[in-house]
Amino acid sequence: MSWPREAFEALRQIVLIDERIKSLTDSVKELATASKEMDARLHRLEGKFELLERMASSPRRSLPEKRQK
Repeated sequence: MSWPREAFEALRQIVLIDERIKSLTDSVKELATASKEMDARLHRLEGKFELLERMASSPRRSLPEKRQK
């Protein structure tokens, strides 16, 4: 192979690598966004379960009995 062809092939490889890196960067950004959304949903679910646990463990108050006239 002549040196101009080798240089062209090297540049082509660099361009392909650059495109792959940009594609991977976009994928990582999408994954980070999805991860943040799932984290927020998990926190809300944890809060709901904690509330349910507190409600279940607290003593229940009964309604006062009706007085007969």
